[in-house]
Amino acid sequence: MKELIKYMAQALVDHPEQVEVSEVIGEQTSVIELRVAKEDLGKVIGKQGRTAKAMRTILSAHRRRFVNELFWKLLNN
Repeated sequence: MKELIKYMAQALVDHPEQVEVSEVIGEQTSVIELRVAKEDLGKVIGKQGRTAKAMRTILSAHRRRFVNELFWKLLNN
């Protein structure tokens, strides 16, 4: 899951070397944090959040294989 998010984010940003993904796995939920450079934040969010929403849709389709609920946070460095 982390690798999928990292791959998508690196394809979108100008500074792919600054993309960091961390995952906290709990009993009921998993939280994935995506960190990108401040100037790349808008590229990952997209116009009116469309890019972030599309990433969420892909992740939710992928997540259906798992029992845990998945949340993700977009943070800037």
